[in-house]
Amino acid sequence: MQLSKSEEELMNILWKQQKAFMKDLLEAYPDPKPATTTIATLLKRMIDKGFVAYKSFGRSREYYPLVKKKDYFSKHVNGLIKNFFNDSASQFASFFTQETNLSKEELQELKRLIDNEIKRK
Repeated sequence: MQLSKSEEELMNILWKQQKAFMKDLLEAYPDPKPATTTIATLLKRMIDKGFVAYKSFGRSREYYPLVKKKDYFSKHVNGLIKNFFNDSASQFASFFTQETNLSKEELQELKRLIDNEIKRK
């Protein structure tokens, strides 16, 4: 299941805060802040999708993520590779390294990471 852009924005706030009440979520948004009802609607959708849960404290709810950020984005990257690069990680890597204006140092760091992963496997 996937999140909308607005839901992803809210999810990023929750991942950063780990758990938060409605007021904490609203405070984390830049001005102009969304309406409380907008955040409540997004949270309801995210709960229904299984991304967020909450604990009740009287009439207040403390929200927390059920999905780890790394897992969510890993699934997206794998989907991107499958759908746009014919399920070829090397096509993705070629596109990524040629089209993102990486510096020589950044490319060397990527090479180091890949070399380490090769050794690990």
